[in-house]
Parts: sequence; structure tokens; C-alpha cells
Amino acid sequence: MALEEAEAQLAELELLSSMFPCEEEFVVTDQLAFAELRDYVEGVSSAPPQSRPDFLIKHRMDSASTKEVDVTISCTYVPILPEISVRCAQLSRAQQTQLHADLHSYLLENCSGEVCLLATLEWVKDNAAQYIDRSAQAVVGPKRDETPAPPTQETFTRLWIYSHHIYNKSKRKNILEWSKELNLSGFSMPGKPGVVCVEGLRSPCDEFWSRVKCLTWKRIMIRHREDIPLDSHCGSVDESVALLRKFTGFDEAIFDPHGNRGNHMDLGQLYQFLSEKGCGEIFQLYFGIEGK
Repeated sequence: MALEEAEAQLAELELLSSMFPCEEEFVVTDQLAFAELRDYVEGVSSAPPQSRPDFLIKHRMDSASTKEVDVTISCTYVPILPEISVRCAQLSRAQQTQLHADLHSYLLENCSGEVCLLATLEWVKDNAAQYIDRSAQAVVGPKRDETPAPPTQETFTRLWIYSHHIYNKSKRKNILEWSKELNLSGFSMPGKPGVVCVEGLRSPCDEFWSRVKCLTWKRIMIRHREDIPLDSHCGSVDESVALLRKFTGFDEAIFDPHGNRGNHMDLGQLYQFLSEKGCGEIFQLYFGIEGK
């Protein structure tokens, strides 16, 4: 990071702090990274900061339908885009996904190479309410003279996601938190390459992927997808999902990291881990070779 970029970031962070003076409104979640940024700008340290200061803004809205929007920001973003996640209790999953997609488009058009957090917060303030209004309008019961549509068949889904690398602490935290929020099991292997597996009902899996792919990545894709229709005659949906899961809960999986930066995992251990879970064949789909 160049000194000029660091100075611009620190100035914008300090301005945001003055705009949101209450502790519950502006929360720096990585104080060490913030201190490293300040030391670098003030000349206390000659080494550029090694991590990015993440912070949370609880943005109060001037709207009857929208009381508060949480904006989580990872702010080492010049000359790359910031990583911004918006959460609001009144938003449905579909509207949450659409908001993030539109926000990402806004960032691409307006924020490349520039400090832009203030402008982005204004965009959220100006646009969040309309997504909530759309969501509220969509929640309409069937008319009395209409026959309710038959329930759709649920599907169990397992996504095998490949990333060029997963280093960033904020992304790793998002992956863990989103999987738990959406009741998905699986694992995430950080490093280079990065491997993520999530499993559960199809809609939450698709929601997880829609959030993850909107973050800034060098390369990320679904390497393999498994969809298994659930038999409504074989117990409840929860029971059927539990029988199909190969993983219990969701955790990061670390396999003897090595290399100059400690960012390469032991792929032999990864293969053993997958084999123990009954999905060793996935190794070849990821790496093009048979595991050992």
C-alpha cells in the first residue's frame, strides 16, 4: 500500500468516526489493523499495514419501514474495490441478494481507485428503503377465490466452491458467519487455493453463493454442485436433510500450512479428510489428479 493511499483511507475513517460518534454506531472490529494504518501514516512504522481495518456502521434510517441498516466494511480498497456487506432485518433473502448485486455494480462504476465510503453510505441510505418496500409488497397472501399453489419439492444441495486463494480475515469471517446464519454445514479451507463446501437446503445454499461471489476475488467458481430432491414420504424435511449431510456444523479446516507465507495446505491431508467424509472423489474434480 502506498503512503498516499493509506493517508486517504485514514482521513476517511476519521471522518466517519466523527460522523458516527456513538460507540454503538461506529465499531472498529480490528483495532490492531487500525493502529497499524495510523502508525504507517504518522511515520511510527515504515512497514505498510499487513491487514485491513474492518468496521461496522449501524446506519439509522429516516423511514417508517426501515429503522436501522448494518453496514460492514473492510476498507483496504485503493486501488481495489472495498468489501461492503449490508444487513437489514426487514429485507427478505431475495431483496438482500438484489441489494448486494446492485451495490456491487455501483462500486464498479463509481469507486475504482478512489476513496468512496461516504458516497457508498449515501447510496445505501438513498436506496435501502426501496428494496424493503418491494419486499413488503411481495408478501401478499392468495386471494380468496384463488387455489393455493401446491408446495414445491424441497431439494438438498451441496456446493463445492473453488477460489484462487482465501487469505482475507474479513472474507473468512463472512464465510463462517453466513454458513451458520443459513444453517449450512461443511467446511472452508483458507490459503492457496481456497476450498469451500456448503450443504443444506437449496435456497440457503444459493443465498450463500450469491453473497460470497459478490465479494472481491481474483477467481472464484462453483467447481461441482449436487442437487438431491427430497422425498416427502420419508420423514420431515429436517430429518431428510440430516441424513444427507456429510459434515457436522461448519468450521475452517487447516491442514499443516507451509510455504514462505504459510498459505499452502497439505493436500494429502485434505484428501484424507474428504475420504473420511465419504467424498474423496471430489479431490480429483478440484485438482485433476487422484488423491493419495
